[in-house]
Amino acid sequence: MTLSYVFDTYAKTAKGQKLHFNVVLDEEDQQKALSFAKQWLTDINLEDAVVTPENCYFYHSVEAPAAIRADIDKHGYAIYKMEGCPK
Repeated sequence: MTLSYVFDTYAKTAKGQKLHFNVVLDEEDQQKALSFAKQWLTDINLEDAVVTPENCYFYHSVEAPAAIRADIDKHGYAIYKMEGCPK
């Protein structure tokens, strides 16, 4: 069983939109989680969104479901979208 680490993450765009999502990776490394969060925001054309270490913190570890595991294996991380995130 491989445990993955979940970082509860919040970002805010320049227009004031709030995004809530989890960054999931195989290391308990806040700097990597923060970097992946910023990379994902850029990938979805929200490079103006601000995410800080205070808004990207370790939440818990879990055995990732298959779809999340596939993203981690392919990209090194996965994003689990929650509030305010594009579909």
